[in-house]
Amino acid sequence: MRIDVLSLFPEMFTGVFGSSILKHAKEAGHVTFEVIDFRQYADNKHKKVDDYPYGGGAGMVLRAQPIFDAVEDLKKKSHKQPRVVMLCPQGERYTQSKAEEFAREDHLVLLCGHYEGYDERVRQFLVTDEVSLGDYVLTGGELGAMVIADSVTRLLPGVLGNEESAVTDSYSTGLLEHPHYTRPAEFRGMTVPDILLSGHHANIEEWRQKESLKRTWERRPDLLKEKNLSEKEQRWMEDFEKETR
Repeated sequence: MRIDVLSLFPEMFTGVFGSSILKHAKEAGHVTFEVIDFRQYADNKHKKVDDYPYGGGAGMVLRAQPIFDAVEDLKKKSHKQPRVVMLCPQGERYTQSKAEEFAREDHLVLLCGHYEGYDERVRQFLVTDEVSLGDYVLTGGELGAMVIADSVTRLLPGVLGNEESAVTDSYSTGLLEHPHYTRPAEFRGMTVPDILLSGHHANIEEWRQKESLKRTWERRPDLLKEKNLSEKEQRWMEDFEKETR
């Protein structure tokens, strides 16, 4: 996979793309990262990428020309049409399912906005997706681009040491992940559930499924509205509700 980022502050990505899983994924050839300062595509003497909004108002607006030229240049280097993703507060809320969708692509181009946003023609005629991390506003799209790059890269085949890790992550199954424990079995009087020490894999798996459902029910009940529960899970839900009465 190839991930290109268009940003006015490419230095922000040095530590992120040069560390941890992203670094290993790049070195292993699973993904290629490139951060392009789209200021270099500005067609004016002072490399100005923003201008005053038509109709007046506060702030400045990113000009269409540098962004169009930068994306079109990247498309020339791509074997397939890339997904061009605009980071903006008006976009679709980013989810694990969207990360999984992006991970099936060969090429992503992430646009990092600033100021009052983009010339609307970028939104209308250039991008394929608009994405927001949540209901809040950041100074620019760089942090959002880092999140997308990280969440997508870890889903690529061969990136994680254990292929099941990405499959069982919170949200990948539609539920939050179950509790985890490691050695020692007792720490300051706090003990690991006996079932995890039993060696009975079928019972352990059932316990994990139940705890995952319970944690979701307690913390993110909204996720359950879209999930088709099995008969067993429905019985567990009834048990949870009885415990709280």
